[in-house]
Amino acid sequence: MTKAVNGLRLDVRIESHKQRQGQCSKCDRLGSTYDHLPEREWAFPPFWGIAVYFHYAERRVTCPMHGPIVESVPWSDGKSPYSTTMMQFLGNWARRLSWKETATVFRVSWPAVYRAVEWMVAWGLVHRSLDGIEAIGIDEIHVGRGKKSSNFLTVVYQIDALCRRLLWVGRTRKASALRKGLASLGQPVLDGIRHVCTDMWRPYLKVVGTMLGHTCHMIDRFHVTQHLNGAVDEVRRKDVAAMKARPKAGQRLKKMRWTLLRRKTRVLGKAREMLNRVLSTRLQTGRAYLLKESFLHFWDYHSTTWASNYLRAWITRARRSRIAPMIKVANMLEKHEELLLNWIRARRDVFTGATEGLNNKARVVTKRSYGFRTFHVAELALYHTLGRLPQPAVTHEFW
Repeated sequence: MTKAVNGLRLDVRIESHKQRQGQCSKCDRLGSTYDHLPEREWAFPPFWGIAVYFHYAERRVTCPMHGPIVESVPWSDGKSPYSTTMMQFLGNWARRLSWKETATVFRVSWPAVYRAVEWMVAWGLVHRSLDGIEAIGIDEIHVGRGKKSSNFLTVVYQIDALCRRLLWVGRTRKASALRKGLASLGQPVLDGIRHVCTDMWRPYLKVVGTMLGHTCHMIDRFHVTQHLNGAVDEVRRKDVAAMKARPKAGQRLKKMRWTLLRRKTRVLGKAREMLNRVLSTRLQTGRAYLLKESFLHFWDYHSTTWASNYLRAWITRARRSRIAPMIKVANMLEKHEELLLNWIRARRDVFTGATEGLNNKARVVTKRSYGFRTFHVAELALYHTLGRLPQPAVTHEFW
């Protein structure tokens, strides 16, 4: 329960109307009074540092459908010692602060904030609308240590221009997890989807091809760039290892890791001078970097025909470079050529960067949520922050 500041508290005692029947808490039907339960206490949002409590002895009513049952009261839902207004008050602050900070500031327990968020998420999921979804993004979030599948979450986002939100989150990044998530949306929702954006994870590609074969399936630009940067970094590490016997020559690659992962147009000052020295040598790192930079032109094309020609020319050039990591990336891009061209086709309809933007927010939530040791609590935090769930109407606003 909330703690009063300086011992100040306001107790509001409520009595039932003697001439009004009670409502069933399940179906809201009126029924005759059966008996009264012992008086209960509910915490309400504080006023000016004064803790506020409602006191009421609930009636049991005889419902024609459910028999003797506890009546419905407008300020409470279930057996929680907090009013619905208080739970909504705590839940809204839990979006801005960590759950522990919310509990400390408003003088409640951590489980109280947890129950408030759980109630808000449950109410929102029941009352949310899934109409009009035309584009979704599918990705995974790493939440544990190691690369086991159990340390990943599969997330499905809506990435329409007017609505970007979390639709579903599930354990692991297996095909079964994604299949379960898409099925939970319902077949009418899946039939209305026109665009799907994913990475090149094989289980995701397989499920999308099976359940969303009618859509325009594209690969996110961010993940392609990530593979190219990974290849450049691998080449740099090999060059550094090969030049251990030549310390002076190895100085050219010293402190160059993050510079090589940036676009050339964004490298300025001394970093640009060091980059030019690397590019002027015969090191494989320089050639791999130039290959990575040249691929950026692919995203500027508006015609799939010219984009396809450029992609094939780039793949040929990468294979002739004899740089193993770049050849690996080239083979991967050739395998997914049609999905890359779909990005060109749908670039005006869908902003695929929204998937990664929502993923970054999801990582902030999981990093901020230290102490969330179970999947259920992490799931609640993600839905609560990114789900854009509806909230019940209240008569007063305290936030």
